[in-house]
Amino acid sequence: MTIAALNSTSAPAILPGSGGMRGALSDLFWRKPQLLLFLMLLPPVLWLGVVYIGSLFALLAQSFFSIDEFSGLINHEFTLKTYGDLFQPANLDIILRTVTMAVLVTLASAVIAFPIAYAARYARGRWKALFYLGVMLPLWSSYLVKIYAWKLILAKEGILTWLLAKLHLLWVLDGWLSLPVVGGNSLSVSATGTFIAFVYVWLPFMILPVQAALERVPGNLVEASSDLGASPGQTFRNVLFPLALPGIVAGSIFTFSLTLGDYIIPQIIGTSRLFIGQAVYSQQGTAGNIPLAAAFTVVPIVIMGFYLWGAKRMGAFDAL
Repeated sequence: MTIAALNSTSAPAILPGSGGMRGALSDLFWRKPQLLLFLMLLPPVLWLGVVYIGSLFALLAQSFFSIDEFSGLINHEFTLKTYGDLFQPANLDIILRTVTMAVLVTLASAVIAFPIAYAARYARGRWKALFYLGVMLPLWSSYLVKIYAWKLILAKEGILTWLLAKLHLLWVLDGWLSLPVVGGNSLSVSATGTFIAFVYVWLPFMILPVQAALERVPGNLVEASSDLGASPGQTFRNVLFPLALPGIVAGSIFTFSLTLGDYIIPQIIGTSRLFIGQAVYSQQGTAGNIPLAAAFTVVPIVIMGFYLWGAKRMGAFDAL
């Protein structure tokens, strides 16, 4: 076969632009990768904007309406009356109770998480893997199962009461439960029980950011502090704690916000005193007061807005 025959039977050369529409699009995306990125992000951004941001705006709009006290119907006229209702003693008490609980849970989680994260800083190999497994394992179980398990543990006939009775420390528990505000008939129907459940459930969200922040602390800084004659307490106050503070603040974003909006734990464990989440549920359900429920939901949004602003200024997002 001659060379001319081979050339006549060979495939035609692929020239630029010969691929039709698909080739043109491929060429366009290759030349302008930003356009491809924009088109890929457009669907999720639209979904987020419509479903999440849109629902927030709808919620905000509902909070500027009011409920007719006689007919129970929503009055669709712009008013600040509903926000004024938030400052009534009963509603203000709900807000203060929720914020106080969120602050206490955040502080307790930080105090418990720091030594655990500090110990993990020096763990190696299997011990490091065991640390992550121990922290993450509670997150793998069902949220409701954990809450009901704690309700049984904290009950009057629960294992905690049995253990204290065996240790002859039941008088300590009885004395604590007799205190106002924090006490009750048993831990499972007290503010203390709610606090314990909150700390247990959200603690992993504090441990991991603190551990990540401590991992970034150079070991030579701690050694230099010791070589310069600093005591362990001085090293902690002047070296470790300032450098780990962004991690603590990052963890507090989770513990504070999750406690602020949770309504399941106070519903199952605790007293009849409402939290913001329970108030929203009752107002939009039983009471049918959608504007007041919407106004209640705006409260944690505003609080977390200022909280995140302060956390960003402290560099907390670098520890996430």
